[in-house]
Amino acid sequence: MYYLIHEKLTVCEKSETKNDTAQYVAVLTTEEWAREKDSFDMGIDIEHDTPVRTTKAEVNYDSLTGTFSIPNRSDLTQEDDTFSFALDEKGVVFIDDSGLAKALTEEIKRTKKWRLPSLERFMYDFLEQIVIRDRDMIEEFGKELDSVEEAIIADQDGLTLERVNVIRGEIRTLSVHYEQLLDFSQELEENENNFFKQENLRYFHLFSNRIERLRDSTKAVGDHTAQIRDIYKAHLDIKQNRIMTILTVVTTIFMPLTLIVGWYGMNFRAMP
Repeated sequence: MYYLIHEKLTVCEKSETKNDTAQYVAVLTTEEWAREKDSFDMGIDIEHDTPVRTTKAEVNYDSLTGTFSIPNRSDLTQEDDTFSFALDEKGVVFIDDSGLAKALTEEIKRTKKWRLPSLERFMYDFLEQIVIRDRDMIEEFGKELDSVEEAIIADQDGLTLERVNVIRGEIRTLSVHYEQLLDFSQELEENENNFFKQENLRYFHLFSNRIERLRDSTKAVGDHTAQIRDIYKAHLDIKQNRIMTILTVVTTIFMPLTLIVGWYGMNFRAMP
């Protein structure tokens, strides 16, 4: 699938990406990339044998290449959606068998209209689509943790930290993802090959700032999970101390009786 970056993303034929002055976006499968990579004049060969594990960007002589590893927002414990990309001053090519890159691009085509269209603006919106609902998701984690904390204080029966541990793992996944996106955005902002216009580098700076805020939010939620674990442990210690107090009182009450029974139960001739 090929698009031209006009006022809106416009579906086009591959031949139009060569003749039009507008920059382009291409979303190809691995098989399509193998057939058509030479026509993009990027001088690179993206290897697909190695599993994609991170989101990163690498500067080449006449292109910028890299990979995306995107956690599944519906279930952060599942495998990441992964795809590769290659970019130069003319446009960007996504090599994607997962369907995610195409879905994100189609959403931009459906919802975005630009006064000053550019490849930089498209990349900004593409990255924004990846994290568009993350703020709400992190806030929901916070609300869940507040509910757990209230339940601990209310001493509800059968309470466990299983959900807290799950949230802690999911937050850790997001935190790593944000660190990678931050490095990715800063690599674009560096603009080593001068693929981007200087006045448009602000888009990547804006995205970096947003990712830093999301990363800080995940850190706050992670700290909250640690606090809840400490509260839960303290609560268990208090309950255990109460039980020990009761046992001590009972033992103290019955100890004299036990002593008397033991004393008078001894089988000696002179024992009354």
